Amino acid sequence: MTDYPGADFDAAARALLAPDDYENPEPAGRYHLIVIGAGPAGLISAIGAAGVGARVALIERGLMGGDCLNVGCVPSKALLEYTARTTAPAFGDAFRWLREVRAGIAPHDSVARYNELGADVFLGEARFVDAHTVAVGDTQLTGRRIAICVGARAAVPPIPGLVESSPLTNETVFDLTEAPDSVAILGAGPIGCELATVFARLGVTVHLFEMADRILPLETLAASERLADALRALGVTLHVGDAVQEVVPGEPVQVKSAQGIVSVERIVVALGRSPNTDSLQTENAGVTLDPRGFVVTDAKLRTSAKHIYAAGDCRGGLQFTHHADAQARVVVQNALFAMTARVDGLVVPHCTYTHPEIASVGAREEDLDAANQPYDVYEVSFDELDRGRAELDGTGFARVLTAKGKDKILGATIVGHDAGEQLAPLCLLMSNGLGLGAAGKALYSYPTRSEYLKNLANAYTRSRFTPTVAALFKNWLRLTG
Repeated sequence: MTDYPGADFDAAARALLAPDDYENPEPAGRYHLIVIGAGPAGLISAIGAAGVGARVALIERGLMGGDCLNVGCVPSKALLEYTARTTAPAFGDAFRWLREVRAGIAPHDSVARYNELGADVFLGEARFVDAHTVAVGDTQLTGRRIAICVGARAAVPPIPGLVESSPLTNETVFDLTEAPDSVAILGAGPIGCELATVFARLGVTVHLFEMADRILPLETLAASERLADALRALGVTLHVGDAVQEVVPGEPVQVKSAQGIVSVERIVVALGRSPNTDSLQTENAGVTLDPRGFVVTDAKLRTSAKHIYAAGDCRGGLQFTHHADAQARVVVQNALFAMTARVDGLVVPHCTYTHPEIASVGAREEDLDAANQPYDVYEVSFDELDRGRAELDGTGFARVLTAKGKDKILGATIVGHDAGEQLAPLCLLMSNGLGLGAAGKALYSYPTRSEYLKNLANAYTRSRFTPTVAALFKNWLRLTG
């Protein structure tokens, strides 16, 4: 189908990211770095290495930009933004907007741009021939160092009847050209909750299934409860603690669980990720994969073949674009220069872009409790701030966990408007080994939401005002009175 809302933008993007008339270049004799995969990790690895003068080959079998640009961060956030700011948003207009946004960003990740920046771009399937040779079709590339940055794809669990029902995933849901009447979303993690928000705003009947006892089970309980209330207010039906047992294909599709049967037009799967390593033939290079197929690396991102590195979602763990970006910079440093960079000390935040937004970094209360690690809690409700009182929707909170009796931040959660932006100063503090005391030294514009930092710092300072300190102050004031 070539006539749908935003089809012209899709065609423009594809012409940049995987041009039909593109001819792969003649390979160089030997590359300093061969990068397999042109998603966030691969693009940053390639541009970083080429930028310092290295000979770089960049291989991509699909669209340049990977999941983030094409089927992940960009289209999902475009839909969330459009549906949040438009009264009674129309499905066709919303999806045309996501395609326009995606096409507008495509030049930044295009084949032409990376060729111009010094990387030899090869389009096609990559496979290892041996530890230093990668084949793209009939062409063989030789490299001193190799970086595996192939990313991951949506995992479809072995639920009876699910595959036969032609479920949507993040790789196909943004290709919709008309709105379904109803959807069942399997998985209430960030992707599931964001898609539930978008579909509900577009007037689609939404059933959100989660086998855990709450949505966003990896977030703190208070954050999950706030979002659950917000989704219900949008009309989303939550099925928590209710694993899907069977799917019966048909029109409609029937979703069977312990709590009953739900009939919907389409199913969306948001239940985890599988690595794109199955066609790489990593055994030819001596690269070890874990039982799920993720690449095993050390903290310097070296695989079992020490001259081969891996970065991004294909490693498993925290699968975020900004995490892939940081890993790529470690690859460039360690592959080309002194092997001094590591990933085990990274402070990695994440955000779910629903309404309210939920952003967090570091440990949760549940993690610290399980580890028997004592901690202090400092919390500010946004409706305590003058800016919050002045806004129509100034609710939410910022909660910071510190080591018991110390000014060391262990984790933080923010729920509310622009939570992802509001979390940034806390990430900066944590990355530099600073605590709430340092936040108290800064001035914050009044009235702003960022004043939550001042309030948290004040709460920390008050906690230092022990009876002993109070007695010392009292004596000093008496002597100087």
